[in-house]
Amino acid sequence: MKNNVSNILLTVACIALWSLATGCGKPAPIENETDGSTEAQTNSTKKTIGVSLLTLKNPFFKVIGDHITLEGAKSGYETIVLSADEDVAKQSNQVKDFIVKKVSAIVLSPCESRSIVPVIQEANEAGIPVITVDIPCNEPGVKILTQVATDNYSGGKEAGKAMIDALGSAGGKVAILHFAQAESCRLRVKGFREIIDTYNQASPNKIDMVMAGVGGRSHAIGYKAAEDALQAHPDLRGIFAINDPSALGARAALEKAGKADQVLIIGFDGQPEGKQAIKDGKIYADPIQFPDRMGVEVVKSIIAHSKGEDVPPEQLIPTSLYRQEDGLKDPDLQ
Repeated sequence: MKNNVSNILLTVACIALWSLATGCGKPAPIENETDGSTEAQTNSTKKTIGVSLLTLKNPFFKVIGDHITLEGAKSGYETIVLSADEDVAKQSNQVKDFIVKKVSAIVLSPCESRSIVPVIQEANEAGIPVITVDIPCNEPGVKILTQVATDNYSGGKEAGKAMIDALGSAGGKVAILHFAQAESCRLRVKGFREIIDTYNQASPNKIDMVMAGVGGRSHAIGYKAAEDALQAHPDLRGIFAINDPSALGARAALEKAGKADQVLIIGFDGQPEGKQAIKDGKIYADPIQFPDRMGVEVVKSIIAHSKGEDVPPEQLIPTSLYRQEDGLKDPDLQ
């Protein structure tokens, strides 16, 4: 009997000591239960969007990047937004770095659609979905999840109609400030030319597209291109600039040459500075884009794809023509 009591007391004592050691009877946590530390588990579930945009000097692209970041954060995505500075080699290196980081998705506005093909193929091989925004890559041999962009072709047509309206029945010479390495700009110019060509078939007073200068994507390049156009064609009556920075640069060149009242400008974008210039009568009109909506649609596509849902191959956002009367009613302008 004594031995039985001793054995019971010994068992109770052992249980009490074990409980104290492990925290009042609760099982001790098991370290690395899934063969990985907490940090490793966090990294494996981390969602990142890698974004390489043509340039962040143009506010249009900054808006896209900002809205991808904001919309992505709502669903737990971290976003890395980089500027390629219109340099294909730099953009290729950025994409390679995204691949090494094993990001969840890569978003590009290609500096040059043809030259970016090899690195997109690397992303394809790594199984990382690639989305193009604003500037497409329609080249063979690449897989693009979806292209989110302005309907640039229709926007170019809208710009052509605005130029016809601006010049009236007199017609005249028109210069185009182009950025031919960007597919989006090629589509804008294509739409613009088609409308002008159709107009010329029925009008006795033609609109003569005399040159397509390199307008680039900056104020300075637009200024120089407009200056060259004026020197070659002193009787120039219109300029179609493929974006607002080029249009504003062209306006500065016209003012310096004393021909601001002679030449009418059609821009493209609808950035705040462009809208203000339209309100002030310095630019005639803009087909405006909606970069905020582009950023949102990009993230929606990434999320849909991650859930196994179908994503349309192309998502085009229509432009809207913005005139001085719109500027005068715009509460965001001075």
